[in-house]
Amino acid sequence: MNLMQKIEKWGNTHHPVWLDGIRMLLGLYLIWKGISFVSNIDVLTRIIGQQPFLTTVSFFIAHIIVFAHCVGGLLIFLGLLTRVAVIANIPILLGALIFVSSPTGLFLVYNETLVTVIVLFLLIVFLVEGSGRISLDEYMRRHPEKPSTYHPHNP
Repeated sequence: MNLMQKIEKWGNTHHPVWLDGIRMLLGLYLIWKGISFVSNIDVLTRIIGQQPFLTTVSFFIAHIIVFAHCVGGLLIFLGLLTRVAVIANIPILLGALIFVSSPTGLFLVYNETLVTVIVLFLLIVFLVEGSGRISLDEYMRRHPEKPSTYHPHNP
């Protein structure tokens, strides 16, 4: 059993139900932050105008952040592929911590360092804990797809 399987097994057996509510709130928060980033696109445009060498990188970063937050937040909320969505969001939060005090204001959406640290901590918790009992992952584990009994060649 590799390390990731051990972490998954431990997380699945030691996951309190109330933590599912925290996971859902975290997912909603990430979706909201993704939408908030889109609504603050004018800040990004001003920065691009001041530093033309960031044009391509900023465009790419902005789209990755929005996608990871919105889609990852939805997956975290639903408890579907939670660890994958968490892994996609951790680098963004680390980047936000690094650039939050940057004079460029590139990550102005993350204007509160404490909130960013809390969200990063929760992402790490759910990387270990997984999606929990109230999740689509758990539903799919308990209700595996049954093979079809219909065979077109056997009437």
